[in-house]
Amino acid sequence: MQRRNVLKGLGLTATAAITNTPAFAQGARSVVSTSPSPWPSPQLATGNRLGHCRIGNGSTVCVVLHEWLGDHVNWEPVLPYLDPARCTIVFMDLRGYGWSRGVSGSYTLDEAAADVLRTADELAITRFHLVGHSMSGLVAQKIALQAGSRLQTVTLFSPVPPTGFRADEAAMKALNAVIDEDEAAGRAIAARTSSRYGAGWLRRKLAIAREASTVEAKRGYLTMFTSSAISGETHGLAAPLHVVTGALDIPFYRGEPLRNAFALAYPRVTLETIDDAGHYSMLETPVRVASIIEKQLAG
Repeated sequence: MQRRNVLKGLGLTATAAITNTPAFAQGARSVVSTSPSPWPSPQLATGNRLGHCRIGNGSTVCVVLHEWLGDHVNWEPVLPYLDPARCTIVFMDLRGYGWSRGVSGSYTLDEAAADVLRTADELAITRFHLVGHSMSGLVAQKIALQAGSRLQTVTLFSPVPPTGFRADEAAMKALNAVIDEDEAAGRAIAARTSSRYGAGWLRRKLAIAREASTVEAKRGYLTMFTSSAISGETHGLAAPLHVVTGALDIPFYRGEPLRNAFALAYPRVTLETIDDAGHYSMLETPVRVASIIEKQLAG
């Protein structure tokens, strides 16, 4: 019973409600769109830098990272609400994802942090704001420890806490099923939004998840965020750290243990909850997310 409660808290049980289960397999197919791409001149990964795309030409620079079940596409709904005249937003895809899909690696926390910093160097970005989401929240914390003097602010949406995402054998089996099985992925997505959306949402989010990365990358980063934790002098982080949770997310990403973990590691952390969002706030409440980011950039 205790193990089942743990799995339920992580949104990995079969009891997580989903709508029209057979539609998930159909949702994995690519949808042909004639709309122009919202991404101007994206750059594919090279040997020295991650794939990325710059939005805007303002003097304030912000680097944005992505989650496990999505690449830069997760952030598309936010784009119309950012001010390109005031800031430059650089969306980066980690190895195996999106514009970096052709680049493999060891998919470790150290590698991911080093990749982001090296890409910033290649783009001549010295000081910047940093945004992470879910698993990349852990990457952002690692970057903050390694290169804190370069960061102006750190904003984390529904992040993995500094203590990591601890998963026992049963939980790891369920998480690996998310990679391989549409039904399992659908249950996980539905649980992370309190099962409040219909089949159209689930089809779209599942398509993003399936098209975002290679299977190898998903497995590699799964190992990363379930076996890594942030250790070191976190209390000395100079950059302001802001954590944003969704009230409709699974307990792991919004409960007191997460808040306490951040408060213990980063005494100056500020916390905010979006009442009408789950784990994917940039897809669920894009105007609010854009406003939070712009507020952080304004200092």
